[in-house]
Amino acid sequence: MKFGQQLRESLFPDWKFYYVDYSGLKRFLYERTDKGYTADDESEFVKLLDSELEKVNNFQQTKSSEMKRRIEYCEKQVDLITQNPAPEDAKREQLDIIEREIDAVIGEVYELAKFTRLNFTAFMKIVKKHDKNAPFVLKPMFAEQLNSRPFFKENFDELLLELSRLYNIVRNGGVDVDGSKDPQSGNGQNFVRQTTKYWVHPDNVMELKLYILKYLPVLIYRTKGTTKPPNPAITSIYFDNDKLDLYQGRLEKSEGAEAIRLRWYGDMDSTEIFIERKTHHEDWTGEKSVKERFSIKEKYVNDYLSGEYTLDSKIERLREEGKKSEQDLHDMEALSREVLESVKTKHLEPVVRSFYNRTAFQIPGDARVRISLDTELTMVREDSFDGKPRAGNNWRRTDIGVDYPFSQLPEQDVCRFPYAILEVKLQTQSGVEPPQWVLDLIDSHLVEAVPKFSKFIHGTSVLLEDRVDVLPFWFSQMDRDIRKPATKGIGISRANSPRGSFVGMDNADRHRGGRTNSATPSQSSLQYQNDIEVIVESEPGEHSSQNEGTVTQYSHAYGGEPSEETALLGRRNYQSSSESWLQKINPFAKSGSQRERQPGRVTFTSRDDQPNKRIAVPVRVEPKVFFANERTFLSWLNFAIVLGSLALGLLNFGDSTGKIAGAAFTVIAMFVMIYALMLFQWRAERIRRRESGPYDDRVGPTILVVVLISAVVLNFYLKIVAG
Repeated sequence: MKFGQQLRESLFPDWKFYYVDYSGLKRFLYERTDKGYTADDESEFVKLLDSELEKVNNFQQTKSSEMKRRIEYCEKQVDLITQNPAPEDAKREQLDIIEREIDAVIGEVYELAKFTRLNFTAFMKIVKKHDKNAPFVLKPMFAEQLNSRPFFKENFDELLLELSRLYNIVRNGGVDVDGSKDPQSGNGQNFVRQTTKYWVHPDNVMELKLYILKYLPVLIYRTKGTTKPPNPAITSIYFDNDKLDLYQGRLEKSEGAEAIRLRWYGDMDSTEIFIERKTHHEDWTGEKSVKERFSIKEKYVNDYLSGEYTLDSKIERLREEGKKSEQDLHDMEALSREVLESVKTKHLEPVVRSFYNRTAFQIPGDARVRISLDTELTMVREDSFDGKPRAGNNWRRTDIGVDYPFSQLPEQDVCRFPYAILEVKLQTQSGVEPPQWVLDLIDSHLVEAVPKFSKFIHGTSVLLEDRVDVLPFWFSQMDRDIRKPATKGIGISRANSPRGSFVGMDNADRHRGGRTNSATPSQSSLQYQNDIEVIVESEPGEHSSQNEGTVTQYSHAYGGEPSEETALLGRRNYQSSSESWLQKINPFAKSGSQRERQPGRVTFTSRDDQPNKRIAVPVRVEPKVFFANERTFLSWLNFAIVLGSLALGLLNFGDSTGKIAGAAFTVIAMFVMIYALMLFQWRAERIRRRESGPYDDRVGPTILVVVLISAVVLNFYLKIVAG
């Protein structure tokens, strides 16, 4: 679809006169270039472009200020309602009106974010067309004009935080019940949690955020004594050696494969660094994959990695303060020794840095549903394998901070990931369904399931491409557009504002009679969430500095580490009932649409620029499942061999009637072997794709019995006739 058509279809009708006149500018450009583009034409075009920029910038600033005023108005109304000694029903009625106003604001914030994105793209495209068709170069000068009126740099995160807080207060009856809660209360050292990952196209990021905050508030980690929201940046330094042994082990999911990283939150002046180790264990070992970490002051990191610093003094201080149990202190000490031993014996050094801004959604103190969205994901080289001392003798390079998009770096040192990363983490009892809105979300057009995605693996495979032989499976998904047609009923739609319908608390009783009792979506979701039972185990907070030396255990759903392997919430598969039984058992007769609905499926297409690279297949199924399939196949073959032996005996030693029966049994034996092979391949393919079934076969045995009975009856009939 051409951009002009996309702009016409995507613009918000009420604001259509404030969008950039893309068609008019393009028409002016083409008409003048056909006649011979002159300096006067260029001057006129620049004036038109500048007036369009002024129009867009002024409107965007005006609407942004309006959104802030409307949010402030809602906050004041909530305060008035909570302070008024009116009946609870009257307060609830007024809060419902405010909730509808918040819904209207959310819809307009979404439209404003889309307005900003579309207009910025339109300006970039029209300037590109100008420089391509006109004898003048406009891009450098226009970049200065954009910087003077940077409507495209508008950050909606502050509005998002205010809307989230306000929505949460209204949902809780006008009381900020979560304001005094520790975000990590309810989370302990160990947890059993199912996690899966999704890609989100930049066009869908704001819509996704606004959709989620209707059900979950934005989780904010504040330092004690401050009210300022913390920097959402998270930076990790991953270690490996020049042979990339850790990369290979994590990619192939080898038993005991490690990933070692150093992580900090916020900007570069953060003094607390978390040293983390992830260890993968296969199911048959009886152990769970674990994530362990401890914290250390930044000034001691280099000394620790060189073996000159230990945690003895810190452990002794924690023991005296009584903040940790003896077991926790022992685990911390053991972990610090083991990580240091791995660094020395495997010759590990900084290899890749990952940077992103995280927005977390969770009800404080309730770990049943946690969703995080990582935007502006960037991977940066930290190694010196090519002789360039990027980090030098330090544990991280010092020529960059958290200044996305790291434009000061050479392109070969940086990889800016094109999508945001959504993680859905659920902690419910076995058999308990997740909230319906979560299922609707992961089935919607807003996300693309990539269950094994790893920032470390992707950054290493892209930045050190000449050193890797195996690529992650999602490389095949990078070459296609992950945007999908909008799912009906999912996303953000602009609601009508109920402004003007606020009534005084003294008059509220008179209006109560006409009030409907239908619950709002947010209320319904809360009622549903209250029915979910919480598992006893809990999780250490990612941002919590006091969770030192803790061990995080992941459940092995579907045979592997769920956070990187399990398509926990993959899209449901539907199979047409019109397919014939032969199509259902034939592994080579799959429909294209059915394959597209498999979240973990890999398309084995070779990349033109990397014809010698192999793609790692995301298959993690218990071996006993494959063995069971093989045993069934061997049982069929055993029957076919017995039947074939009988047929050969009749053919070699029987009379004319016996030879006819032997020929019939030979054909049946061959059919059984071919059918068994097709059935084996069909089941093996479905197991690899983790399809839920059914796997039973009713057609094959029925046909076999009918054919055998027919052969026996035929033999009996011929024998009677011949006798």
